[in-house]
Amino acid sequence: MRILYHHRTASRDGQAVHIEEMIGALRGLGHEVCVVAPEAGADAGEAMGAKVGWVHGLRDRLPKALYELLELGYSAVAYRRLMAAARAFKPDVLYERCNLFLISGVLVHRRLGLPMLLEVNAPLADERGRFGGLGLARLAQWSERFAWRGADRVLPVTRVLGDIVVAGGVADERIVVIPNGINEAHFAHAPAPAEARQRLGLGGGLVLGFTGFVRDWHGVDRVLRWMATPQAPEDCRLLVVGDGPARPGLEQLARELGLEQRLQITGFVSRDEVPGHVAAFDIALQPAVTSYASPLKLFEYLALGKAIVAPRSPNILEVLCDGANALLFEEGTQDSQPNSLAQALTRLAGDPALRQRLGAGARATIAEKGLTWEHNARRVSALFGDLLARRPNPQRRAHA
Repeated sequence: MRILYHHRTASRDGQAVHIEEMIGALRGLGHEVCVVAPEAGADAGEAMGAKVGWVHGLRDRLPKALYELLELGYSAVAYRRLMAAARAFKPDVLYERCNLFLISGVLVHRRLGLPMLLEVNAPLADERGRFGGLGLARLAQWSERFAWRGADRVLPVTRVLGDIVVAGGVADERIVVIPNGINEAHFAHAPAPAEARQRLGLGGGLVLGFTGFVRDWHGVDRVLRWMATPQAPEDCRLLVVGDGPARPGLEQLARELGLEQRLQITGFVSRDEVPGHVAAFDIALQPAVTSYASPLKLFEYLALGKAIVAPRSPNILEVLCDGANALLFEEGTQDSQPNSLAQALTRLAGDPALRQRLGAGARATIAEKGLTWEHNARRVSALFGDLLARRPNPQRRAHA
């Protein structure tokens, strides 16, 4: 198939991983993919987590309502680019990654009759309203639901998110859950744990690890507080692979607890470096999770066969099973209570056999559940094939 792929993402973070891996997997299956996206993106060689400075500077300086009108105005630019690409490329189908105030994909879908899949990673109007604030909340919600309702199929990354989309007016039969995944080849040459720890200068103690853009709500501070208790091994270390706004607070807390020599924060690293860092983990941490998310770090932990600690939330239970491929704790519990994060860490730290068993279960989960980008691309291909077969004339159109 010829796939017209549209997104409005410019930052180098988990969004970029999803986009690049899906495009690569679709091309790997033999499809031709034409990408329509912002021209001013971060350089592909930059470290993960890098931002497009002028975009974020504009957002910080302008009134929220004005910035949001500019976002909506970008849809006119994207519409023209999509129509031009359609005339030149003559696509069979349209795939779009949903973004707030982005309605151009649905407009092109209606104009040209292209079968359309819409990938949804979050309820963005609600998310930005809660965390960043919105000047035009009703317009944001309208634009998001316009996109959700306009696509032939909506692809949320979790069933929890799918239920939110259904509540937004999309029929359940048009929902197909496709979680995040991993590129197995990217993790195939990760070093052995001992070699990874030696390269990173971590010594021989137990290594707890967290990857990603660390924020206060991630709860990594709770891990540090546990490390200061008698239940934690005296030589255990915490390796944070990434950076983020919680870093200064974590470093200050480590100093207060006398753990500054046992906390290592790498700062932003390139995608190629991530497997070599995660390989060093004995226990992989997901201390908290957004209720509708499909965390990329979770799939990286699974791919490298790590003993995972995570909350027992509905979206996590879509992937993990307590005692089989992870040790789960109850959300909202205090560290002194049963079934808490601290209790799970204490149990895993003192039981190497359990860590090994959970790690083996974690690695097997990738194949059992098909948690790879290639598998996701095959599902997308099948959905497009079904939509094309339903058309009265599935032949490729010459778009004028």
